[in-house]
Amino acid sequence: MPMTESVLLQTPLGPPGSGRSRYGAAMALHLAGLISDRQLEIYRIASARDDANPETLFVDRGLPLPRVAAPDAAWLIRGLVVAADRYLAGLEQAPGVAEVRAGLAPWAAGPVMPPAAPADPLVDPVPHPVVRAHLPRALEVAAATRPDLAAAIAAAAPHLRWQSYAGYDAQAIGAGFANGQAYALVVGEASPIRARDFDLGLFLIAPHVLYRDHAHAAPELYAPLTGPHGWRFGTEGPLQLRPAHHPVWNPAHQPHLIKVGPEPYLCLYGWTRDVNAPAYILPASDWPALEALRL
Repeated sequence: MPMTESVLLQTPLGPPGSGRSRYGAAMALHLAGLISDRQLEIYRIASARDDANPETLFVDRGLPLPRVAAPDAAWLIRGLVVAADRYLAGLEQAPGVAEVRAGLAPWAAGPVMPPAAPADPLVDPVPHPVVRAHLPRALEVAAATRPDLAAAIAAAAPHLRWQSYAGYDAQAIGAGFANGQAYALVVGEASPIRARDFDLGLFLIAPHVLYRDHAHAAPELYAPLTGPHGWRFGTEGPLQLRPAHHPVWNPAHQPHLIKVGPEPYLCLYGWTRDVNAPAYILPASDWPALEALRL
């Protein structure tokens, strides 16, 4: 069976949009001749309720279950990469998307390695507290518009190494950000799919957090799956509200700031080069007001 559709066919019961994800995967498998008309109808009926178990309907109607291998961690992570690239392909006209997809292409088919034991004591294995507190809600929001990608993230997330970015001085970046964010590399150095001087990952920030003005040498794409959130691109610039699915491209050393809205901020991010160069903070006088701001 095609990998991504097989994974999505086993989307966990309950999360909003999960019924549609299973039905969408079943339709793709049906078009490929891998499940029958009657089996597809089961997924159509079950799609009306996210908590409806198709297996119960298969048993009730005396139909065989589709032959789907139980996915392992490598399969789920590979499915996430495929789903992420499909998502980015739909945003290809936005600045930076083509660069990230081109950077991903040489590495995407590489072997999936188990996460190495962390050498840094600040690296937390799953469940990371920010992930535990905010990823379910972020995925619920994302599933309303991108159920397939949300399902792929949900399936792979427990097999990724989530950590807090600790490259800033904690006082300079602020306690809200220091304690309110987590990221997981999917493709990159010391990640499940190894790459040189390229990163693709997931980034999660708690609601209302201010990610203060900063910059870095790495050109960066943010593809937000939730929104709206506030952005600015200079320490004196205005705050701009941007919705989900409107990518942001930060060229090398461009200042940028994120003010998270009432929903958690979840995005795909890509760094296309200079991934080991540290980020740096750009002080601004209005941080206290932005910390207190509620969008």
